[in-house]
Amino acid sequence: MKPCHRRYCTYPSGSRNSVYGNRSIVPDVVVIAKNHLPLDESGDRSSAGIEFAPPWVIEILSPAQSQTKVTGNMLHCLRHGSQLGWLLDPHERSILVYQPDRLPELLFGSDRLTALDGVTLSLAVETVYGWLQRN
Repeated sequence: MKPCHRRYCTYPSGSRNSVYGNRSIVPDVVVIAKNHLPLDESGDRSSAGIEFAPPWVIEILSPAQSQTKVTGNMLHCLRHGSQLGWLLDPHERSILVYQPDRLPELLFGSDRLTALDGVTLSLAVETVYGWLQRN
């Protein structure tokens, strides 16, 4: 997805905290509506964190991370208003898709990923992992 796609923008969190529900979360990527992007006094994108649960949270599990802890962060986001979460497990080449009030979906290979309402995206798990490969 392009950094800004009509209504939504990707926002790489990096060291930016997202604070909501009395907890600080630092997802790998969040996707938020353009009109919710944090801006500085000049109207430029701010490096400050956000104080709301982003609609879409994407986490890439690293070998040093606890899957339980990352899953807990994803569930925290969903409990506080996120609509969609992807948890990528590069070792398994899988993506767990989380949505409120549903069981997670475990997807592999040519399985199609769910996107936010209003985002036209037809993407397979294998495509995502193709992007992540080192050339």
